[in-house]
Amino acid sequence: MLINYIEPVFRPPSEWKSLILQVTNGCSWNQCSFCDMYTQPQKAFRAQKLDKVEQDILAVAQSGAPVSRVFLADGDAMSLPFARLEAICELISRHLPQVTRISSYCLPRNLNNKTPEQLARLRELGLSLLYVGCESGDDEVLAKIQKGETFESSLAALLKIRAAGMKSSVMILNGLGGVALSHQHAVNSAKLMNAAQPDYLSTLVVTLPLGTERMDAVFGGQFQLPDQMGLFQEMHTLLDHLELEQTIFRSDHASNYLVLKGVLGKDKAKLLAQVALAINAPRSIPLRQEWQRGL
Repeated sequence: MLINYIEPVFRPPSEWKSLILQVTNGCSWNQCSFCDMYTQPQKAFRAQKLDKVEQDILAVAQSGAPVSRVFLADGDAMSLPFARLEAICELISRHLPQVTRISSYCLPRNLNNKTPEQLARLRELGLSLLYVGCESGDDEVLAKIQKGETFESSLAALLKIRAAGMKSSVMILNGLGGVALSHQHAVNSAKLMNAAQPDYLSTLVVTLPLGTERMDAVFGGQFQLPDQMGLFQEMHTLLDHLELEQTIFRSDHASNYLVLKGVLGKDKAKLLAQVALAINAPRSIPLRQEWQRGL
C-alpha cells in the first residue's frame, strides 16, 4: 500500500477508481444521529499535516500508478481553510499533472467561510465536484437528526457551488424521517432539489448497523424505519414532486432495494412507472434481497 490510511475510509461509489487522499481524518461535525461512520476512537477529527499529504502524493507519483482523479477524504475535507485546500490542490497539480478532477465531500456549513472567488480558484486548480450530504430538505427532520443544517443553509451552499463553476452531487436519505415524517421528508427534499438544480442527485436508504438507539433518542421514542413498501412510497412521492431540468439521478447504492437510473426531468415518467411497478407488482421487477444490501 502506497498510503497508510487511518481506517475505516469511506468514499462515494463513483470514486472507486480515484486516488483516495486522506487530507483530514473523520468528520468535524460528527453529531448526526443516523451516522455511525466516524464513531471509532481513531476517527476523531483532525487535519492531516501538509507535509504528510505531500508525502502521500509523492509516493503515488513516484510509483507510476495511473491516476486521473483524486478524492479528498475523509468525510469533511472542505472544512479545511481555503489556504490549505489551495496548497493541497497545487501539490496535486505539481506532482500529478495528469489529474483531471479533484472531488470531496462537503457539509453546507463548510462553505460559510469561503468566498465565491476562493471556490472559483479551487475550481481552477481542479477541485470541480463536491458531494453534499443534504440528507433531507425538511427542517423538522434535519433538526431531529442533529444535522446542524436547514433547508436554507443547504440551498445557499448548493447555489454557491454552482456560482463558482463547480458541480454538486447531492445525497438524500430515503427513510430518514421514519414512518411519521416520511411524506414531508420526501416533499421538502424535492423542493430543495428543485430550487438548487444539482448536477447529480442520488438516494440511499438510511442504514443503522449499530442499532437505532441514537435515532430513538432524537425521535422521542422508537424510531420506525419505513418497510420496503413504505420506502417505495416515499421514493414515488419524491420523484413525483421533483421538477429538475438536467440532473443525473441515481438510486443504485447497495443500500437500495430498487435500482433506478435516469436523467431528470426527461426520464421522470419512466422512473415513476418503475417505482409504481415495485409498489403494485413487486414480483415483476428485480429487487435486491436483504443479503445483497449493504453500506
